[in-house]
Amino acid sequence: MTTDTPHATAGRPADTAALVAAIGARFERLPLCRWHVTVRLIIGAVTFFEAFDQLLIAYALPELRAEWHLSTGQTTSLITVGSMGMLAGALLSGRLADRIGRVKVIAACIALSGVCSLLLTLCSSPGPFMALRFVQGLAIGGEVPVAATFIAEITRAHKRGRFVLLYELVFPAGLTACAVLAWWLMPLLGWRWMFGLAAIPGVLCVLVVRCVPESPRWLADHGRHEEALATMASIEAKVEKITGEPLPQPAQAAPVARESHARSGLRELLTGRYRKRTLVVCALWFCGYFVNYGISSWLPTIYGSRFHLNLSDALLYSTVTSCAGFLGCLVVALTVDRIGRRHTVTWCLGGAALCLLLLGLFAGGSASSVLIWTSLSAVFFFGANICLYLYTPELFPTRMRALGTSLGGAVNRLGVILGPIVVGAVYAGGALGTVFVTLAVVALVGSLTAGVAAEETSGRQLEDVAP
Repeated sequence: MTTDTPHATAGRPADTAALVAAIGARFERLPLCRWHVTVRLIIGAVTFFEAFDQLLIAYALPELRAEWHLSTGQTTSLITVGSMGMLAGALLSGRLADRIGRVKVIAACIALSGVCSLLLTLCSSPGPFMALRFVQGLAIGGEVPVAATFIAEITRAHKRGRFVLLYELVFPAGLTACAVLAWWLMPLLGWRWMFGLAAIPGVLCVLVVRCVPESPRWLADHGRHEEALATMASIEAKVEKITGEPLPQPAQAAPVARESHARSGLRELLTGRYRKRTLVVCALWFCGYFVNYGISSWLPTIYGSRFHLNLSDALLYSTVTSCAGFLGCLVVALTVDRIGRRHTVTWCLGGAALCLLLLGLFAGGSASSVLIWTSLSAVFFFGANICLYLYTPELFPTRMRALGTSLGGAVNRLGVILGPIVVGAVYAGGALGTVFVTLAVVALVGSLTAGVAAEETSGRQLEDVAP
């Protein structure tokens, strides 16, 4: 195996800037193989169950409302308190992951989420339930963006979109699995069993710590040269063993230098070349998730209260919409490298806006029409949202990649919080059509933002996009 680099001196780069560039070049020469897939599956399993935990409240809500005699305001609070925790968790985890490492934060988040799921089964009133959902939100909001950052950092530029998004499919898959299991098990066993099942995957934290290496890009950027080189060499040895072929020489890599005024952290995200990127992705995250959770959080309740479907049918209809969204994610994963990030988000949010507008104006009079048009819109807004997990880490340098991605995750929590609140307020007034028109306007704002201001990153090495 060849580990020499153009910037090596006595077997290692002379300084951090050269090492960062060398690590990036060495990742670029790695063919995608079983090692990448194994790591993707382990981190993917964590993200899958975090998605499961995130949406579970929507499907437990009809039972919780009946058992605890919740008002509309209490119901809205029960939906949004977890999202408030996710907002705080995203901000905290990003800064923490940029300081102590990606893998430690991922493992801690899955462990905390599992413990909270177990404790939720013991709740007998809304107060303790909401407190635990907030803490669990810290874990879910923290894990998902950090995991997306980690997967981006171990992947080369060629077909990175397809590789990363095939990993990111585990999140909508978790949402879909939650919907399917809730439809099947909730009427039989009740909400406590569902949260009990969601606690089991907490043991994955052990697998993450033992089997997933820390990001060599992060180690290099933090001056931990020996660890970065040793970890990179270990990865290369595993790839060579799997492929049975020697690795090619890494390409010549220019040292990565920060702008002279730059300071890692929130200040740098809002200055220089990164300010526009930060504002654009924040707008896209907000719009996409405002629409997503404005719909998904209230659909079971709308089907039950407006169209008088029983619990099983209401959950089944909502499950169909989630499955349609998963299909949209799959299509985006297979086409994003060819279409590009900017065009994917633009057209997906535009398509969602059109479907929701037609539903709001012409087709909201029956449960079947709501099912058809929300499912069509889900194909588009799920596709746009999953693309953001690929796009955002590409826009920021290693020193603040997790923070930039987590800031997007925090802003999406604002959308997740405000979406259900706005939908609940409009729906309480009896104007179902207005609900969908409002969501269409938000989706259109996101589409126009992406089309006008987003920067394309397809096919570019991370260090080239964000030095």
